[in-house]
Amino acid sequence: MFYYLYEYLQSIDFPGSGMLQYISFRSGMAVILSLLLGTFLGKRVIKLLQRQQVGEVVRDLGLEGQYQKKGTPTMGGVIIIISIVIPVLLFGRLDNVYILLMLFSTLWLGIIGFVDDYIKVFKKNKEGLAGRFKIIGQVGLGLIVGLTLYFHDDVVARTTTPVTDSYIEVENEKKQETVVKTIKAPVTNVPFFKNNRINYTSVVDFMGERAKRWGWIVFVLVVTFIITAVSNGANMTDGLDGLATGVSAIIGVTLGVFAYVGGHTIYADYLNIMFIPYSQELVVFMSAFVGACIGFLWYNSFPAQVFMGDTGSLALGGIIAVFAVLVRIELLLPILCGVFFVESLSVIMQVSWFKYTKKKFGEGVRIFKMAPLHHHYQMKGYPESKIVTRFWIVSIILAVITIVTLKIR
Repeated sequence: MFYYLYEYLQSIDFPGSGMLQYISFRSGMAVILSLLLGTFLGKRVIKLLQRQQVGEVVRDLGLEGQYQKKGTPTMGGVIIIISIVIPVLLFGRLDNVYILLMLFSTLWLGIIGFVDDYIKVFKKNKEGLAGRFKIIGQVGLGLIVGLTLYFHDDVVARTTTPVTDSYIEVENEKKQETVVKTIKAPVTNVPFFKNNRINYTSVVDFMGERAKRWGWIVFVLVVTFIITAVSNGANMTDGLDGLATGVSAIIGVTLGVFAYVGGHTIYADYLNIMFIPYSQELVVFMSAFVGACIGFLWYNSFPAQVFMGDTGSLALGGIIAVFAVLVRIELLLPILCGVFFVESLSVIMQVSWFKYTKKKFGEGVRIFKMAPLHHHYQMKGYPESKIVTRFWIVSIILAVITIVTLKIR
């Protein structure tokens, strides 16, 4: 919103108005405002939730200290969502397709999570929203995001392609000639390879000419799968005080780096990644996201004064997934979101192996003491704060590895 004041303030020679056009300034202001909203608004929301008796329903899992959490306000994800949306509305460009998609995704998954929490708290149904309705909501978002990215005119990428057997002389050295191409196709970056482009429609090349017509289906399916997987992964990770919040903030910083370099023509060319016009505006959104997570962590760190609930966890995972697709680094998510991935994998392994052994031997066998993985370490006697801190450290290591892939070819 403030961005649009720039021309008016310039016309009246208002000092410093030029700052409103810079990504760096608006991103910095988004961080500051989201932090302030998270900390100051958070206190009031917690009191409101306490008055409404919106407390955590604790299931008996046999974990140390779990009953101390009983009655702690939940649905605190509302704090995160407000702390993201307001700064983005104020400092982002609202005519940018990427910003609009991120705002829509945030609210869409936030509403699904809110309904789930509402059923748990007010309807006293521990199961919450039926799993099939969550999946329908996630799949619906995947379809909307995938179709928008495929068909919207503003969603393009520019890439530098080598010209076969053509060289130019630069500073007495022969260098291969390149040409810049604007791509309107579901293309993404592939990590670790020099010729790092892949078109999702290539999966259906066997269809010949029809591949161009129906290749978009592959892209939409991939986007839908990514959004569903990552949002559920974040949901499973949200089991200890500050765990999902801290990990999401670390992931957010990394995504912000990719959005900045991918939206800057010089950096994109130097790093041999696709230049995505208009995507640099996403840095403003991710700045608000990181600020909101850190602001919420003020109250969510051990011992937590508020839990985000599904309102927050589904939204956090969905934001990360959609953002990664927009900046074309979704293939790096297994590394960047390694904590989410392992948490989800631990549940799949636990359930699958238990069912298999029960069917085969008549008695189920567990791989872990409890799943998701963070509960396994709790059962082994590790203090909650130590588990969270170590998961944060692992997430930082994975974030650094993800950034380093920019130069590993």
